[in-house]
Amino acid sequence: MSGGTMDRRTVTRSAAVLAAALLSGGAGATAQARACEAARAGTRDAAPAGARGPSRAGTRDAARAAGEDVVLTLPAPTGRHRVGVTTLYLVDRDRRDPWAPEVPVREVMATVLYPARTVRGCPRAPQMTRGAAEFFAGFVPAHQHPELPKAGVDWAATLTHAHTGAPAQPVRRPVVLYSPGGGDARTFGTGVAEELASHGYVVVTVDHPGDASEVEFPGTTAYRDDPLRTTVFRGDPRTDPGLFRTMIETRVADVRFVLDRLAVLAAGGNPDAAGRPLPEHLGRALDLRRVGVYGHSAGGTTAAQALYEDRRIAAAIDLEGYLDHPARTPGGAGELFPVARDGVDRPLLLVRTDGFRHGQALEPSWSAVAARSGGRVRRCRVDRAGHAVFTDYAAIAPQLQAAGLMSSEDRAGLVGTLEPAVSVPLVRDRVRGFFTRHLGRPGLV
Repeated sequence: MSGGTMDRRTVTRSAAVLAAALLSGGAGATAQARACEAARAGTRDAAPAGARGPSRAGTRDAARAAGEDVVLTLPAPTGRHRVGVTTLYLVDRDRRDPWAPEVPVREVMATVLYPARTVRGCPRAPQMTRGAAEFFAGFVPAHQHPELPKAGVDWAATLTHAHTGAPAQPVRRPVVLYSPGGGDARTFGTGVAEELASHGYVVVTVDHPGDASEVEFPGTTAYRDDPLRTTVFRGDPRTDPGLFRTMIETRVADVRFVLDRLAVLAAGGNPDAAGRPLPEHLGRALDLRRVGVYGHSAGGTTAAQALYEDRRIAAAIDLEGYLDHPARTPGGAGELFPVARDGVDRPLLLVRTDGFRHGQALEPSWSAVAARSGGRVRRCRVDRAGHAVFTDYAAIAPQLQAAGLMSSEDRAGLVGTLEPAVSVPLVRDRVRGFFTRHLGRPGLV
């Protein structure tokens, strides 16, 4: 299945774009790994994330005054570990792609964030690749998140706090997988993932191609003529019971497949289907005896159902995801997912907001799983918050409002009125606290 038609071949020689090449899996991946290794031998460790470079806020204000696109920033992680990052291109040859009948395999992209031994010479990775950002800017504000501005933002310029290709600490650490919301890409779950990695977890954020707004692969194949694959959704998948069922079943299978490939990595192999080089010691950083899954919206549904289906998963967090199918008739009740119908025998955290306009629709299935799980389900609520507060939009939306690119009403509808100085650490602490309690402390090395 092909993506957009925009020209994505313009290449600069900056460190940020070299990082983008590795994150997208492009031909520059090996060159960037070598460049990082060479630079690592001759440069000092980077300063802490909060101390790097001039004030990005000042740069943003100056850019607006000059009529340039706004450059957004992500909150820095608070843990003691520097964070490394790489991507995995994974191919499941035992499944056909449900969203593209012409594709005989299921391709999945994942980002791995981990405590780094050093980040010397390894550039900070962009949140989005250039090709993904170009498609996102033209599609997502119109079709998936109408609160976002249709112009005025350089989405490709946002940097993460993770360093491309940095060597991992050779210490076994808990592994946590993340599944994003329906139609969303894994890139907008970066903040929580970096926070967990900075505190000693290995975090794997998973894209679900054909579902996610955009996914960039290492290159083309005989059955896919564009590295960028875009979503098939043009509305809320929950309005179509059959579509919603396919979406969740595919996502759960994706998560379980990624776990299979992580086992190959932990055993010393390279699961990347393109054979791209991996950061030093990455496989030795995985403790697959301690695995958790968390997800937002449809990703929360995925996390809970994956917990039910896969005994390798010890604990899961559902961030405002339904645990029932849409009703097939108006006013009817939807079929419960097995996790809600039968309950769970391992810890499950359900987190919702007071601002989600469909919040009451969560209650039947959430009450069902709580009643059938013998006290293993816990619930909490974030007040003055909207549905996307669990994502990077919690920090991004207030910046867009401050730049005059988003109204206060749209900001409230997307993430709520809670200031990011409160909402960001609150969500991070809830997620990290739960996994620390049920997966054990990641270690202090």
